[in-house]
Amino acid sequence: MSHYQVSARRYRPQRFQEVLGQDPIITTLKNAIQMGRLANAYLFCGSRGTGKTTLARLFAKALNCLAPATDHEPCNQCISCREIAAGHSLDVLEIDGASHRGIDDIRQINETVGYAAASGKYKIYIIDEVHMLTKEAFNALLKTLEEPPLNAKFFFATTEPHKVLPTILSRCQRFNLNRIPLEKIVEKLRHITQDMGVEAQEEALHIIAKRAEGGLRDAESLLDQVVVFHEGSMTVQSVSAVLGIMPKEVLFDFDKAGKEGRLAAAFEIAHHIFTEGKDWQQFCETLVEHFRNLLLIKLSGKQAPFLALSDHERDRYELSAQLYSKEQCLNLLDYFVELQSQIRFAPSPRIALEAGLLHAMRSHQRLPIEVLVHRLGELEQAIAKTSPGSEPSIQPSAIAQPATTPFVASPSQKPIQAVQKPNPVVSISEDPSPSLQDLDLGIKTASVAQKSEDFTPKTEHIHEKLPASIELGSRPTPEAQLISKQQQSAYDTRLQFAAVELGGNLRKKPFNKF
Repeated sequence: MSHYQVSARRYRPQRFQEVLGQDPIITTLKNAIQMGRLANAYLFCGSRGTGKTTLARLFAKALNCLAPATDHEPCNQCISCREIAAGHSLDVLEIDGASHRGIDDIRQINETVGYAAASGKYKIYIIDEVHMLTKEAFNALLKTLEEPPLNAKFFFATTEPHKVLPTILSRCQRFNLNRIPLEKIVEKLRHITQDMGVEAQEEALHIIAKRAEGGLRDAESLLDQVVVFHEGSMTVQSVSAVLGIMPKEVLFDFDKAGKEGRLAAAFEIAHHIFTEGKDWQQFCETLVEHFRNLLLIKLSGKQAPFLALSDHERDRYELSAQLYSKEQCLNLLDYFVELQSQIRFAPSPRIALEAGLLHAMRSHQRLPIEVLVHRLGELEQAIAKTSPGSEPSIQPSAIAQPATTPFVASPSQKPIQAVQKPNPVVSISEDPSPSLQDLDLGIKTASVAQKSEDFTPKTEHIHEKLPASIELGSRPTPEAQLISKQQQSAYDTRLQFAAVELGGNLRKKPFNKF
């Protein structure tokens, strides 16, 4: 039985042109070789699986290659290139920063850095995960980095450059590696499956590439796992089963069930997730990505450049996007982003997930804000047409003050009889209408309490001093009270309707009857 190598090692790039997604960095390194402007130290930063260590090895091969190509690619044929590729070169020392992180390890490097290279031009030190070095180790390396021997070069690789001391960063040329685009990862996986003789569906490769999150090594490891699970072919079902994710068809069926009002589908989806051992946190992330894709389809169409989807998936998303409005997609995207963080601390994640799915399905039955505002406007217009005009407000300054002498009736009426026992203050505590004192009519209690024999008849009448629509001490008519109650009821009904549709975000203001 031949020795087996994982895909990440078997298909590791051996030339600069085989590195995916890092063209600006490769161009800079080649130009540095061509122009002879080589720095003392280089720092390669980036997320996992983007090619940091691979670039450091290729750069070392290109510097020590005995027969480089015209474009400064390593030949991979000379003894120096073969030894570096096999990891046996005496001129290229690769050190693990996590296990050799102390000051003693750095002192050993400082003692041997002055030795000449065995066969190549340069003596190169590659320190992987350099951020794991201690502060004392970093400080011991400062002098060597600033003034190294002419034939010594340092290549550092790290996923956390913020943990590297600023004094080290200032002595290095820093290169930030990008995440590898989805299309390039799919292309690489397609090449690997063809070389293996494995038939793979295009959508299955897209699922693996998206799960890798821009890391080629992650994608190659997942590919090895799926190939072992179902030897000879690779389908969407096999990939979903191995990775423990829900197929896209479940999400599209969820959209359709919500539009049709089949709320029981929410419980069915949650049941499958928890009984089949699926990762519910991964499913929440899938929901967030699903509504993000729907929103992008609504905003930019299915050809949006931000969609990491195959052509078949773009067509399916275009159909599902017709079931939602832009506001729905945005609201549900915000909702599931918040739910994703809250469900981790929920006492029952299953019930929380079911409630979230029901909320999303119920969004199809809620009225949009525009429709709600339009209906409220129509309701206000209808109430305004059925109710009479509002009564004019009474301004105290507009009411003339009566004379201090008693009033008498008009000549067509009988004179007012003298009051035998007048009350100094008129109290209308049970009547909610304004009293004489509230209207500030200027009537003095002393004049009201005068004796009947001191009355001097006048031709002015109280109705000539007050507006025609105001009667002293009068109560609202039953019709006016009924209209006020109808307005109060209509006002409460509109507020309840708006509060239900807007999720209870409205606050009731006091209703003024007059």
